Amino acid sequence: MRFIYQMMALMLAAFPPYSATGTAWAQRAGLNQAGFETYLPQLRAQAQAAGVSRATIDRVFPTLQFSARTVELDQGQPGGASGSSAIPPFAPYRERHVNSALINRGQDRYAGNIGQLNAIGRRYGVTPSVLVAIWGHETSYGAVTGDFDLLNSLASLAYEGRRRQLFSEEFVATLKLIDRGIPRSQLKGSWAGATGYPQFLPSVYLRLAVDGDGDGRANIWSSQPDALASIANYLSNAGWKPNVPWGIAVNVPAGFNRSGLDTRLVSPRCPRVHERHSPWKTMAEWRRLGLVPQRGRWPADDEMASLLEPDGPGQTAYLLTTNYRTILDYNCSNFYALSVGLLADAVSR
Repeated sequence: MRFIYQMMALMLAAFPPYSATGTAWAQRAGLNQAGFETYLPQLRAQAQAAGVSRATIDRVFPTLQFSARTVELDQGQPGGASGSSAIPPFAPYRERHVNSALINRGQDRYAGNIGQLNAIGRRYGVTPSVLVAIWGHETSYGAVTGDFDLLNSLASLAYEGRRRQLFSEEFVATLKLIDRGIPRSQLKGSWAGATGYPQFLPSVYLRLAVDGDGDGRANIWSSQPDALASIANYLSNAGWKPNVPWGIAVNVPAGFNRSGLDTRLVSPRCPRVHERHSPWKTMAEWRRLGLVPQRGRWPADDEMASLLEPDGPGQTAYLLTTNYRTILDYNCSNFYALSVGLLADAVSR
C-alpha cells in the first residue's frame, strides 16, 4: 500500500465533491463532464480487461460524474500545479496531531479495546498502541472518514491524467469491491480515494484487509476490530519487527559533531523523506556519542537506528528504528510517522 495522499485527504475530506470554485478551475483547465465522458470508454475497457463483472460495469458507468472539486484539490498538492516543496518545522504539526484531545480519546479507545488489541498484537506481532495511533491520526478514531464518492473521484483523477495509472487502477479496484458485495453507498472517503477507519486505498483493501471480529467480512468502515486487525496486517506485511520500539526522543549534546551524518543511501521511494535521516548506527554507538533519552531506557544496544532532528539542532531529536520505516510505508512523511509514534506512546501510558 502506498498512502501518497492520506494526510491531505483528511484535512480536505470535509469539502464537498462539487463547488463553484472547483467548477471554475476545471473549466480553466479544459476539464469538464463532456471530456470526462469521452474518456470513460478507455476506463471501461481497463475494467473489463481486469476481470470486473459486466453487471457491475453496466450498473456503475452510466452514473459516473466528473468531480471538478476532486481535481482541483489534487492540483493543489505537492507535485501539482501549485504545490510547495518547502519543509516546515515539525513542532506546529505535532501540536495539531499529538494534542490532549487525541491523546485522551486514544487512551479511552486503547483501554476499551485492550483485549482485542492484545490478541491482534499477538497475532501480527505489532505494538497495539501503534494501531490505535494510526486509527486516530487517519480518521480521528473513525469520526472523519471523508464523504467523497470514491468512484466519481477516482474516475475524475484518472481522466485528469496527472497520475492516470495510479488512479485508474484504484478505480478498477473499487469496482472489484462492488463485485465483492460492498455497496457503493459505503464506498465513501477522501478525495484521493482513501476509505474506512484506516483510510486504505481500494487496492490495499483487496490485498490486506482482514476480518478481525470473526463474522467472515473485512468491514473497515464500521468494525473497530476489523480496522485495527487490517492496520496490523498492513504493518506486519511491511516488515514490523516485534518487541522493538518505533524510536525514542533524545537530547543531542551541545557541540555534537554532525559531520559525516549525511546519508549516502538513496531510497527508491520518497527519497526526500529518507534523506533527512542520518546513517544507521547501533543504539550503543549513539549512546557513546553522548545522546540521552528524554524518557525511559535505551533500547537494546545492538538495535539499529538513524538520527532525525526535525526542528534542527538544539531541539528534540529522534533515534528511529526499522519499525519507523514501516510507519513510513503506511504514509511516507516524517511528520506523519513521528506523530503516530508519539501518539502511540502517549495513549499507552
